[in-house]
Amino acid sequence: MPRGPVPDIRTHVPGLVLRELTLEDADAYYALLDRNREHLSRLGNYREESGATPAWVREHLSEDPGLSHRYGIRLNGELIGRVDLIAVAPPRYGTGYWLCESHVGAGHATAACAALYVYAARELGATDIFAGVTHGNAKSVALLERLGFGPVAEFEDYTRFRLSLVQ
Repeated sequence: MPRGPVPDIRTHVPGLVLRELTLEDADAYYALLDRNREHLSRLGNYREESGATPAWVREHLSEDPGLSHRYGIRLNGELIGRVDLIAVAPPRYGTGYWLCESHVGAGHATAACAALYVYAARELGATDIFAGVTHGNAKSVALLERLGFGPVAEFEDYTRFRLSLVQ
């Protein structure tokens, strides 16, 4: 059974909104990926995205996300990144995020993730959010720490972080 429309999520940053990423966004998303290939592949996190073709993007955005949520991060209407809430074992979720290189350092990823995780707790009953960060990605570690995540497991290529949404 198809789910209803996914609501936009506003952040505390004026003009910064999360809007569901759909097939209608394929051209804009491909253009964003194309401009950020080197940025996305620098640490190996987004290999598929860094090698994306227009056909790959269309196929990817055509896939039903199920209970997961994929959001485009938009600043004043411009697509500048992506943040996902991955329904691994609800009410426990995974997350992934990336931002256009030209927007890194302005607090947009932190604001987008914070708003999504508040939504996840309030509307989806999420209790935990997990994120894996490739070793060497200090900016992503700093983002997670700002949001209250802590490391819970070390692996060969990455560290797993956890945010408890239950107080």
